[in-house]
Amino acid sequence: MKFCKKYEEYMEGQLGQNNKKLPRVGLKKLKKILKKCRRCHQSRSVAADTTTVHDTSTCPHQCTVCDGSFFPSLLKEMSEVVGCFNKCAQRLLERHLSSGFRKCLILLKERIQGNHIALVQEGRELVTYAIINAIAMRKILKKYDKVHYSKQGQAFKSQAQSMHIEILQSPWLCELMAFHINLRENKARNEKALALFDGGVLIFNEGKPSLTCELFDSIKLDIDLTCSICLDTVFDPVSLTCGHIFCYICACKGASVTIVDGLQAANHKEKCPLCREEGVYEGAMRLEELNILLSRSCPEYWKERLQTERVERVRLVKEHWDNQCRAFIGV
Repeated sequence: MKFCKKYEEYMEGQLGQNNKKLPRVGLKKLKKILKKCRRCHQSRSVAADTTTVHDTSTCPHQCTVCDGSFFPSLLKEMSEVVGCFNKCAQRLLERHLSSGFRKCLILLKERIQGNHIALVQEGRELVTYAIINAIAMRKILKKYDKVHYSKQGQAFKSQAQSMHIEILQSPWLCELMAFHINLRENKARNEKALALFDGGVLIFNEGKPSLTCELFDSIKLDIDLTCSICLDTVFDPVSLTCGHIFCYICACKGASVTIVDGLQAANHKEKCPLCREEGVYEGAMRLEELNILLSRSCPEYWKERLQTERVERVRLVKEHWDNQCRAFIGV
């Protein structure tokens, strides 16, 4: 079965809240656009003067036939898919991490049993939704380049990554991977626990941790969990909107803000320490599932690091309020 047919069948069976269909990549529509473009190029080639050699190995930077509808349509669909995935993953993980009276309210509102099996099943569906849409995007961009003998599809993919609408770049996917491993480690307590996907593991290479997961269709995720500022395992990890992960304190230092003010107070012109992209701090996201996973995986180191971090946070808070008092009295 061709991927397009398999994709359409899968998406037809996916329903979100209120039984509404989830956003998807319109593969059939986009393929029709490319097919029309190919016919136009062929007709122009036939109509050309026979004495003129028609070079089919190159393509203009812009295609008048399909660029006006192909890329804008794909961009809109990618944005909708990523937005839907992020929203659903956030809602799922909030249920898992909530406690006390708030958890009771959430469970009552959404009418679920609150056991691990229900959470893992929903997580499995979310990961599958993310992966199959990522494959669909890659295949249609590859087809675009094949039709046009160009690299505009790959350039668009890079543009999508810079716009943070590449679904495999989403920090919520990293959180779901950590969520899966956390539940898998609780299998002794709940033997009926299911797996989100095979191969998701936390590995340590020479003391440096990373999240690794091999997905189908040759897609592999490898997320480095070493903070590039302190060069240590990320503690209280936070993901910037560009996708890079740092310790919370290190991210605050990189944004030139105090831990009291938080990353939301960062200047829009502050850049990511790695990729130098501006405006990445305002939408920064705390990776709580990842923090739980790391604390369970290396408990002795985590206990020592926790004591060090507490001392450092007390020092930074004291320094912040000392500066505020001096500014207030004009010293």
